[in-house]
Amino acid sequence: FKEKIISFLNSRKSKWIIVLAALCVWYWLSLPSPLFHSPTSTVITDKNGILLGAKIAADEQWRFPYNENIPDKFTKCILQFEDRHFYYHPGFNPLALGRAIRQNIKARKRVSGGSTLTMQVIRIARRSGRQESRNIFQKIVEIILATRLELSYSKKEILALYASHAPFGSNVVGLEAASWRYFGRRPEQLSWAETATLAILPNAPSLIYPGKNKEKLFAKRNRLLDRLQKANIIDSATCAISKQEPLPEKPFPLPQLAPHLLTRVSKEGHKGKNVPTTLDGTLQHQVNRIIEHHHKTLSQNEIHNACAIVLDVETGNVLAYTGNTTTINSEHGNDVDVITAARSTGSILKPLLYSSILSDGE
Repeated sequence: FKEKIISFLNSRKSKWIIVLAALCVWYWLSLPSPLFHSPTSTVITDKNGILLGAKIAADEQWRFPYNENIPDKFTKCILQFEDRHFYYHPGFNPLALGRAIRQNIKARKRVSGGSTLTMQVIRIARRSGRQESRNIFQKIVEIILATRLELSYSKKEILALYASHAPFGSNVVGLEAASWRYFGRRPEQLSWAETATLAILPNAPSLIYPGKNKEKLFAKRNRLLDRLQKANIIDSATCAISKQEPLPEKPFPLPQLAPHLLTRVSKEGHKGKNVPTTLDGTLQHQVNRIIEHHHKTLSQNEIHNACAIVLDVETGNVLAYTGNTTTINSEHGNDVDVITAARSTGSILKPLLYSSILSDGE
């Protein structure tokens, strides 16, 4: 027996096995941290978490920063569509891989990959910033790294990684950006039909997305709704009503309620981050309207710049921040944040003078 072992170790076959084992160990240990390095959009929200504005990421993608919170509707939709055994497998699903192999052999072409959501997270992370061929070796690497990922992250964290980095068509990446671009609302506010639409987009983001291949997108969404009903996640009435909902025609422009504050936040060390503010979204909208109303009158006298900042006198919190008029005109410097611009001594004294007069009842 000892001689057989020595003979095997000296053989060419054993060397290949040792090399393969070493490669497996190397890939096993090479899970990067952090997993993703793609640039993200700068985002600001009001005190209630409502989106006030966002800047596109450096690579021209609408990719919001990582969000650990995933709506329950999206979790149920994506698991039914992509990976119904997500909570039970160690990163790869042998049954799904076997089924994919049979389907590909029968069709004599690649029709199914058999990837789990965990494997898809690995694939997205490895493709970040570069093109990578799809072959059996890459699939084996994905399986190894997916198992490694399962040991390092919880199932909830893996779902959050997928939701934050999956492609949703065009230049939209991540659930939150997709929700605002395609429906103009937060993911938590979407209906079952809208959530199901988003759940199927990462499956073929370059072929099917709102505004392209509408019939295929409609059919895939309705099949997912049927699957949700069959799994008793939604009832028959909800399924029937959801199927009647139309698809979004084209992307919505993202809100830009405080563009000057967004620019300031980006320049002051928060680029690519999601920055919560103390602003009140409703009040911000009202202040913007007041500024624009006065601008229409004052512009007749060649006054083209105006700003307003509203503070809570008890807490000092900023409730509204309008840095300038929003009329696009480079001649008048409307992109300049007048709130932070230098003032003359007389201008600095005016608020104190007005406050004194108000206090005296005059």
